[in-house]
Amino acid sequence: MVDVKKLAAEVLGVGESRVRISPEALDRLEEVTTKADVRALIKEGLIYAEYARGGVSRGGRWRELHEKRRKGRRRGGVGSRRGGSKYARLDPKEVWKGKIRAMRRYLSSLKRMGLIDARTWRELYLQVKGGRFDSVASLKAYLVSNNIIKQQR
Repeated sequence: MVDVKKLAAEVLGVGESRVRISPEALDRLEEVTTKADVRALIKEGLIYAEYARGGVSRGGRWRELHEKRRKGRRRGGVGSRRGGSKYARLDPKEVWKGKIRAMRRYLSSLKRMGLIDARTWRELYLQVKGGRFDSVASLKAYLVSNNIIKQQR
């Protein structure tokens, strides 16, 4: 005997568990031998496929995870970083410390040499701390453009 459910599953393109055979077709199942016979019963509505039941969606978990990643969470630590520019491989705090210390050294040398007074030094020191300058070069450019010091050759 031919397994009707198996044939119907192939014709309908679904799994065997979704194939349903109505009780009226039970007496005609003995005659079924080919897929053509199964198609005829499907056309009559005696064999049909059940709707697929929905599984558990991963959409909710995905949204939650991506929201956290947008905020910068779950991005891994230093060990996860690969490639990129020189600064991409360095700890941002270390880069910042290097720049700040260089600018502070430069300001201190200007004060020691008598090119700026203590009050100007304090104002510039706080501006450096506030992130106004990107580098020693930008600090020098500011000092020259505002006539605080003369351009050094």
